Amino acid sequence: MKNKFSLAVLLICIASAFVVLMGLGFWQLQRLEWKEAMIARVEEGLNKPPLSIDEIEALDAAGEDIEYRPAFAEGTFLHDAEQHYFATYRSRVGYFVYTPLVMDDGKRLFVNRGFVPMERKDASSRPEGQIVGRVRIEGLARTAPTEKPNSQVPNNDLTKNVYYWKSLSQMAGRAYDKTEFDTASVFLDAGEGVAPGGLPIGGVTRITFSNNHLQYAYTWFGLAAALVGVGGFFLFSLVRGSKENEVA
Repeated sequence: MKNKFSLAVLLICIASAFVVLMGLGFWQLQRLEWKEAMIARVEEGLNKPPLSIDEIEALDAAGEDIEYRPAFAEGTFLHDAEQHYFATYRSRVGYFVYTPLVMDDGKRLFVNRGFVPMERKDASSRPEGQIVGRVRIEGLARTAPTEKPNSQVPNNDLTKNVYYWKSLSQMAGRAYDKTEFDTASVFLDAGEGVAPGGLPIGGVTRITFSNNHLQYAYTWFGLAAALVGVGGFFLFSLVRGSKENEVA
């Protein structure tokens, strides 16, 4: 009786582990489908002709996908109102600099000008990069999230001008000292290039993504198969040994 109980417990453990491993494998296949769709969406957006910010906003208002659409805007920067989004770039910790661009119609557009290392957060440490006068910015349109991605993301520290998620409303409220201005509903990530003096470094938008989910799925399915093989052999050995003991 004791041997039968032990065999039953072992069988349940093996079956439970098998279900978990198979579940992880199918989850990776779902992730693969999601990742391939995302990559296709990014590539589709990158291959479309550039649009003005007004055209981008019109598409966004109509429910069209504007992520990674090439876009452009012209105007003058409000450097004293730049906002800093905590980020890593090429293994360095620092910030993406979001600076309002005043366009011809007076509307403000937050432009992600690029990366600065943590010790160069203060704009006074990089005065050469604070471009004066009218500029034309070409880059990629990005949507503005309406809430934190998840509860693990810290709240934005407005006192220190450090953002952990890109709250457009908070950026606008802080940048203009709560004065209301017409602000574009999207962001513009500036394209590749380095500002005078070397900072900020543009072209920081991530447009290539690793896709190892199929490999991970094979790994989990392989472990499940190995578990069945090893566990089945072990159970068979125990059952045969139990029968031999009964005969003896």
